Amino acid sequence: MAFGTDLLLEPQFAARQSTMAARLTDFYSPAEALRMLTSDNAELVALAGERNPYRKAALGQVKEGAWADLVLVDGNPLEDFSLIGNPDEAFVVIIKDGQIHKNTL
Repeated sequence: MAFGTDLLLEPQFAARQSTMAARLTDFYSPAEALRMLTSDNAELVALAGERNPYRKAALGQVKEGAWADLVLVDGNPLEDFSLIGNPDEAFVVIIKDGQIHKNTL
């Protein structure tokens, strides 16, 4: 399973994506939900073969040359998955494409 939504195509609704993601634990364990939000999506994109825009780099791995986004959460989402639904407060560091986009430490 992979998690996705068309909400990102509508900027006024994009913030709701985090709220929807946090509700995944209504049906899945926190660990299953985190996999759906992260590595399962990378595996799904990889299935696109030549259409995969990321095919030239490893996805979801933290190593030189790989494409990985990193999020440092203030808390443990495996114990309190509601943190995912409040990224403005709970996500204290966000690194995307090797660039720091947020750092409140």
